[in-house]
Amino acid sequence: MTTYAHRTLLLALSVATLGATVTTAAPVARADAPGSNGPALTWRPCAEPGGLSGQECAQLPVPLDYRDPDGPQLSLAVTRVRSERPAARRGTLLVIPGGPGGSGLRQLKTEGPALRKAMAGAYDLVSFDPRGLGGSTRAGCALDAADRHLVTLRSWPAPDGGIDGNVARSRRIAEACRHHGGAVVRSFSTANEVRDIDRLRGALGEEKLSAWATSYGTYVGAVYAQKYPRHTDRWVLDSNDDPDPSRVARGWLANMATGADDRFPDFAAWAADPAQESEGLRLARRPEDVRPLFLALAAKLDREPKKSSTPGVPLTGNRLRQALQNALDSDGLFAELGRLVQQALDPAAEPVLPAALAGPMPDQDAAVVMATICNDVRWPASVPAHRRAVTADRVRHPLTAGMPVNITPCGFWKAPAERPTRITADGPSNILMVQNRRDPYTPYSGALNMRRSLGDRARLVTLEHGGHGAYLANGTACGDRTVTAFLTTGRRPQTDTRCTD
Repeated sequence: MTTYAHRTLLLALSVATLGATVTTAAPVARADAPGSNGPALTWRPCAEPGGLSGQECAQLPVPLDYRDPDGPQLSLAVTRVRSERPAARRGTLLVIPGGPGGSGLRQLKTEGPALRKAMAGAYDLVSFDPRGLGGSTRAGCALDAADRHLVTLRSWPAPDGGIDGNVARSRRIAEACRHHGGAVVRSFSTANEVRDIDRLRGALGEEKLSAWATSYGTYVGAVYAQKYPRHTDRWVLDSNDDPDPSRVARGWLANMATGADDRFPDFAAWAADPAQESEGLRLARRPEDVRPLFLALAAKLDREPKKSSTPGVPLTGNRLRQALQNALDSDGLFAELGRLVQQALDPAAEPVLPAALAGPMPDQDAAVVMATICNDVRWPASVPAHRRAVTADRVRHPLTAGMPVNITPCGFWKAPAERPTRITADGPSNILMVQNRRDPYTPYSGALNMRRSLGDRARLVTLEHGGHGAYLANGTACGDRTVTAFLTTGRRPQTDTRCTD
C-alpha cells in the first residue's frame, strides 16, 4: 500500500457535519464540456519545471454520497496532458493510481514523460487524486503520532509474536476514525472511486476510456470494467490484486508473505554478487547465506534495538523487516537496504533510516490508507483466531514475521455500506494484464486469480522478472512493447503469453 502527497492550492469551504474540509475549485480560465454528461471541468495550466509541458489541472465535484447526488459535494484534483498530435489522437487514457493512498497527479508527473513518448499522441493523458489524497478533499482521524509510523500502521507483532499491542492499537485507530473522520472518511472506498471515475469520464465528454491501472488500481479498474463495461476501450491491468470478494484487501495483505518469499532471492543474489564488494555492500559470499543473515540480524534487533540517526526512532527488528518490504519494490532500492544492513551489523555505525521509516505518516494520508481497505469489506475481529494465524505464519514466512495475517483496525471498523463487486467474465474482451512473476506486493498467485475471474475478457502477459509495477518501470522490454502495441494499435496476444527479455 504506497502513499504520496501532492499539494495544490485550493479554496476550502469547511462543512462541520462532514468531519472534513470540502473543497471547491479556484476560478480559472477555459471550461471544457461540450457533449459531456457530467459537470464542466475548468482547466488551468499547471506544468511544473522538469514536468510535462502543457499539463493542465482542474477540480471535479463529486457527491459525498451517490445516493444523494445533489447533496454535499467533495472535490477531486484532476490533471491532463493533451495529445501533441491531434490527428493521431484516438481518445483518453486514464492513469489509475495504486495504493490505496497513491496520487494520480504524482504518478502522471513521474511517469508521464515515458508514457507520452510511448503513446506517440494516441491519447490525452488524464489522472486524478482519489478522495482523501493530495489536491482532493482530505479528511483525517486525529491519530496519535505513534500510531502513524509505517511499522505501527502495519501490524507487526511483538518480538515474541504477541499481538496484544496490535489489538489495542487497532481498537484505538478504529475508534479515532469513527469519532473524527466523519462521513468523508466513511466515503473512501473502491465503489466510490469507481463512481468518481465514471463521473470524470462524463465530464471529459468521452463515451469510452482507455486505462492503465497499477497495483490496487487494478482492482479499481476491474471493478469499473465490471460495472461500466460499455465505457471501457483498451484496458491495461498492471501488477494485479486478487479480486476474491470474500478477501478483498485482507487477502492482499496476507498475500504479501508469499510475495516477499518470491522476491527475496533477487535481493539475495544482488547482495552476494562480487560487484557489490567495491561499495562495501556485499553481505555474503553465497546467495543462500543472505536469508539466514537477515533473519538473525532482525532477531538480534528485536532483543537489542540499535540507536539510529533519527532521534527517538531506533532501528528495531520490525523496522528492518519493513525496510526489506519497501526495498523489494525495485532493484534500484537494494543498495539502500544493503547499506542499512551493513550499518546494523557494524557495532560502531549509527544506522540511517530510510525516510519512510524515520517518522510518522501525515494523519490524512494514514486515514485514507486505512479507511479504503476497511470500508471495502468486513474483516474478522477474533483475537484468538488472529493469534493462531500469526503464530503459524511466523513459521511459514519468517521474513514477514506474521504481519500480513495480524489483526488491523479493520477488525473493529463499522460494517461496510456495500458488498464487494464480484469480477466475472461478463463483458467485452478488451483487457490486457501484465504481471511480474516475482512481485512482492501483488504476487503472481493473486494475479492468476484475477486472470481466472476475467475469463476470456483478458489476456495475461507474464514477465520473468521481479519487482512491483511492470509497464515502463520494473518490467521487461518485451512487456513494454506488448502493452504499448495494445494501447496504440489494439493488437493483443491471442493467448496468454510470457516475456523473458
